[in-house]
Amino acid sequence: MDGCDCIEPLWPTDDLLVKYQYISDFFIALAYFSIPLELIYFVKKSSFFPYRWVLIQFGAFIVLCGATHLINLWTFTTHTKTVAIVMTIAKVSTAVVSCATALMLVHIIPDLLSVKTRELFLKNKAEELDREMGLIRTQEETGRHVRMLTHEIRSTLDRHTILKTTLVELGRTLGLEECALWMPSRSGSSLQLSHTLRHQITVGSSVPINLPVVNQVFSSNRAIIIPHTSPLARIRPLTGRYVPPEVAAVRVPLLHLSNFQINDWPELSAKSFAIMVLMLPSDSARKWHVHELELVEVVADQVAVALSHAAILEESMRARDLLMEQNVALDLARREAEMAIRARNDFLAVMNHEMRTPMNAIIALSSLLLETELTPEQRLMVETVLKSSNLLATLINDVLDLSKLEDGSLELEIKTFNLHAVFKEVMSFIKPIASIKRLSVSVMLAPDLPLSAIGDEKRLMQTILNISGNAVKFTKEGHITLVASIVKAESLREFRTPEFHPTASDDHFYLKVQVKDTGCGISPQDLPHVFTKFAHPQSGGNRGFNGSGLGLAICKRFVSLMGGHIWLDSEGTGRGCTATFIIKLGVCDNTNTYQQQLIPLVWPSSADSDSSGPKALPEGKGASSLKSRYQRSV
Repeated sequence: MDGCDCIEPLWPTDDLLVKYQYISDFFIALAYFSIPLELIYFVKKSSFFPYRWVLIQFGAFIVLCGATHLINLWTFTTHTKTVAIVMTIAKVSTAVVSCATALMLVHIIPDLLSVKTRELFLKNKAEELDREMGLIRTQEETGRHVRMLTHEIRSTLDRHTILKTTLVELGRTLGLEECALWMPSRSGSSLQLSHTLRHQITVGSSVPINLPVVNQVFSSNRAIIIPHTSPLARIRPLTGRYVPPEVAAVRVPLLHLSNFQINDWPELSAKSFAIMVLMLPSDSARKWHVHELELVEVVADQVAVALSHAAILEESMRARDLLMEQNVALDLARREAEMAIRARNDFLAVMNHEMRTPMNAIIALSSLLLETELTPEQRLMVETVLKSSNLLATLINDVLDLSKLEDGSLELEIKTFNLHAVFKEVMSFIKPIASIKRLSVSVMLAPDLPLSAIGDEKRLMQTILNISGNAVKFTKEGHITLVASIVKAESLREFRTPEFHPTASDDHFYLKVQVKDTGCGISPQDLPHVFTKFAHPQSGGNRGFNGSGLGLAICKRFVSLMGGHIWLDSEGTGRGCTATFIIKLGVCDNTNTYQQQLIPLVWPSSADSDSSGPKALPEGKGASSLKSRYQRSV
């Protein structure tokens, strides 16, 4: 151990080294004191830093370290005990603050790491928000382009203009090199090139519709990328060397009127599609973006709607032209019908004047001739002439009445008249003809039948006379009964039909007239046709009777004009017939006017040829006047 030199000998104090240490401690102390000032400035200027108390603790630690180095400057020379105590206190304080700071950092570091994590999360969120804002701006731009394209497309309703405008606007908006439209042919077996943007290839070329690429486009409602070598992409000449461009295709529905289904209506025709092909510029690295494809899809739908509107407009224009042609034809037909009606009216007026005068002369002279002494053969010929003349006169009157009814020129003459006198006048016409055929004629008027009424006396008398005349005409033997009564208010419901709706009122009443005969009758199959113009029954019971077939048709028109209804009942051939009609007449309060003019209807009670009621008519003057009226009537 004596010879060991492992202990370093004491090194004497060097003034130069002490000076260097002295200077170093001074600058260390200066730096330590400047750092708290910077921290105080940072805390003051920062309003969101979450760990201010930690900075304050760090500042205290640094201040104590600086004070330690500063006090250490007096320890390089001989110093007093006070300096040593101050130095010791400063080091102990520094040790305590440094340990507390170290323990505090153990708790702060995880929070600082979490702050860093949140910072990264917020950064990612900010980047995602930036992407979404970019997408929103892209969508807004796409929407603006769509609105612009829609406005341009819908500014016209011509299909060729719509398609051409679509290609031009898409080419300008998307910067396309070429854009084309393939339309289905009339046969539906191929697609024909109908419109192009640059006109780089002849329009009219076709491709089969059953190609796989065509089926792929038809089966998708989205825009898809197709190979540039496909037949649909051959919309520009293959000249020169270029980088193959990307080509997109989308289907365009061709909507027809039958495609707009209502409820469960079946679709009348299959849906058809056109194909729009869009080509990006060649010799570039440009690719289709999602928002561009979405823009193409929206434009394709807008084109479909615009084409449907154009088709509807064309259809409506064709319908309008057809309607105009029909209106012109109808107007021409109306004018021709008016001319025909005027010609018919002129003819009927001439016939009324020129034919009635000689016909009345023939009837009058034939009637007078029958009163002279004639041989049986001559009497038969004169009766034939008289019968034919009467038939012809009746036909002329019926034709004139029917003509007025059909053209609407016939108007009812509404006035107050003697209702009982109408039936008396009818009987005065019918009885002489019935007496020749030895038929019994009777008339029965209801006790409550009013003496007078308001209506068309002439048309009522003509209707009753026509029906009664038919009864006399089609009856060979037996009797004819005419019954007139008022329909009670509670019985009106029984006579209602789809065309006849009687209603009770204090201002009017309904007159019911029935004419029953024991004549040849009408078969059930002929009943629906008895009121048809120029219709003749086909049953054998009345084939021997001649007539124009207009009488009942005119009666039905008269009854309808008077607000009534008419019908016939028959149990069959040979069982007679009952004709019934109901008309509406006005109630007349003043009946005294006709009280003195009324002659009661009284007829002999016996069943001879002159019998028709409970009491007899007076002979003499009445009979002679009846005869004269009969002659005038025939």
